[in-house]
Amino acid sequence: MKWFRKKWEYIRNYYKQKSMQFTISISFTIVAVIGMALLGITLFRSYQSAMETIVLEDNARILDQVDINLNSYLRNMMRISDSVYYNSIKQTDFGSSGIDNDLSLLYEANRDSLVSLACFTEDGNLISSIPFSTLKDGIDVTSQDWFQKASEKMENLHFSDFHVQNLFDNSSERYYWVISLSRGVEITRNGSLESGILLVDMDFSGIRQLFTKVNSQSPGYVYLVDSDGKLIYHPKQNLIFSNLMKENNLHASTLEDGTHEEIFEGEERMLVVKTVGYTGWKIVSVTPMKSLYGSFARSQMMALMILLIAILAMIFINQFLSVRVVKPLKRLENSVKEIGSASVPQIYIGGSDEIQHLGKTIQSMVIEMRKLTDDVVREQEEKRKSELDALQSQINPHFLYNTLDSIMWMVEAEKYEDAISMVQALGNLFRISLSRGKTIITVDEEIQHAKNYVAIQKYRYKNKFEAYFEIDERLVQYKTIKLIVQPLIENAIYYGMEFMDGDGEIYIRVKSRDDELYIEVEDNGPGIPKERLASLLTDENRERSRGSGIGLRNVHQRIKLYFGNVYGLEIESEPDEGTLVRIHLPLCTELPTDRKGGSEL
Repeated sequence: MKWFRKKWEYIRNYYKQKSMQFTISISFTIVAVIGMALLGITLFRSYQSAMETIVLEDNARILDQVDINLNSYLRNMMRISDSVYYNSIKQTDFGSSGIDNDLSLLYEANRDSLVSLACFTEDGNLISSIPFSTLKDGIDVTSQDWFQKASEKMENLHFSDFHVQNLFDNSSERYYWVISLSRGVEITRNGSLESGILLVDMDFSGIRQLFTKVNSQSPGYVYLVDSDGKLIYHPKQNLIFSNLMKENNLHASTLEDGTHEEIFEGEERMLVVKTVGYTGWKIVSVTPMKSLYGSFARSQMMALMILLIAILAMIFINQFLSVRVVKPLKRLENSVKEIGSASVPQIYIGGSDEIQHLGKTIQSMVIEMRKLTDDVVREQEEKRKSELDALQSQINPHFLYNTLDSIMWMVEAEKYEDAISMVQALGNLFRISLSRGKTIITVDEEIQHAKNYVAIQKYRYKNKFEAYFEIDERLVQYKTIKLIVQPLIENAIYYGMEFMDGDGEIYIRVKSRDDELYIEVEDNGPGIPKERLASLLTDENRERSRGSGIGLRNVHQRIKLYFGNVYGLEIESEPDEGTLVRIHLPLCTELPTDRKGGSEL
């Protein structure tokens, strides 16, 4: 965590030393690159997901077609078996005749897919077979798996896995890979019924050709297993039987129909499984993910090239835009520097709307400042002391100079947002101070004036204090004379916050009690000694507050002048505890503009 904070501080300090143009350009570029990278990743993943979906849907369609063809193959076996059983065996009494002619006709009609037809007694004796007529010596058909399954469940059809047909002698000494369909049958002999087994051997080459064609169209491969997980067909079954390759067929036989993901021997694969009716066999499509991803490697390279070109274009555009943004600010900064030296400074107004607004605000401020300064010089001999002090608090050159100096420092340090905020606060301060010549304003306007003053002072006295406003919103529409809260805040800052380093607190509260209005300014400064507290609001206290403050006595006398002797200031203070100054006013919605008979401020 410490390392991260150090790095963060280093980056912040590094960028503080750079120009605004550099900061804008690099920031926009980083944001653009990150955004484009995220967009690229999102599009790539969407494309990848779409490719996976397309491949899986294609595999599912292929499996559906394989399932249809395989079912056709198996139904053909069942049709032949049914034809032999119902049209021949059930119609024949084996005590007087046989079924060799019927088997021959069926064999000739289906010889492209048939290897042999045979019928056995329940003891395993051969009754009839086509095209072979003699069993091999030593062959015990009752030990064959297809025979035992048919004997156990006479009413069912039983499909075997693929195997070599090795029951019969044949002159060519050729061995056939077959799929056997066996079933229990009832044989009539001399009018008596006995059990037997009917065997139909179909040439396995039909299934091999079907799956070979499918595997030539798939990005992966398709294989066939029985319900026990034993391979019926696999495009690389010779390698598997030679233990040169492995397949996860036992696990695949336990999967339900649908799409599955697996990792087999460190390879991520997508499986699509479909069960073949009547048999419990499962067709399994395997697509290695690396082969899937490899199909759009070219698209990845193209997307990367487009991304790099877009980044270069974005860098160029950001550089161009940063120059357009910073150039007007530089010109505005140079014109603001002339405020202290030129008699009539020409404030630059140009650039974007925000920069034009800043220039107009500064220009208006300078014009208003000079106008107010002239008014002070012209009227300072005509106004009473309290009115003069109030006017001077609005336009005190020292306060204004320090504020403008702070603004110039911010602009030079390229803290333009802070400079704009301070200029706006100063403009608002002047606007409420002037109040269009009115002496009577609302509590809300007076508090807004105080907030603007606090905002400016907080910029000037960084980390010295915090100000908190606790305002009863029901009281803001009542009337007061202007410029009575700001001097109290000024006094709290100059005398209370002088030696506070980030621990200073000033509370401004507006509340009512017994149908009277109270405005309080409280600080946690060093407090006021008791011997001095009693003389602060009397003629004995002739000290003027520093800076632009009117002074507590002046505010106290103005309030009495407007509202009577029962109103004014109340001061509570304890050394090392802080000071609370309370303004006591009546709750009024209308007041005379000027009880003193003088002209309005």
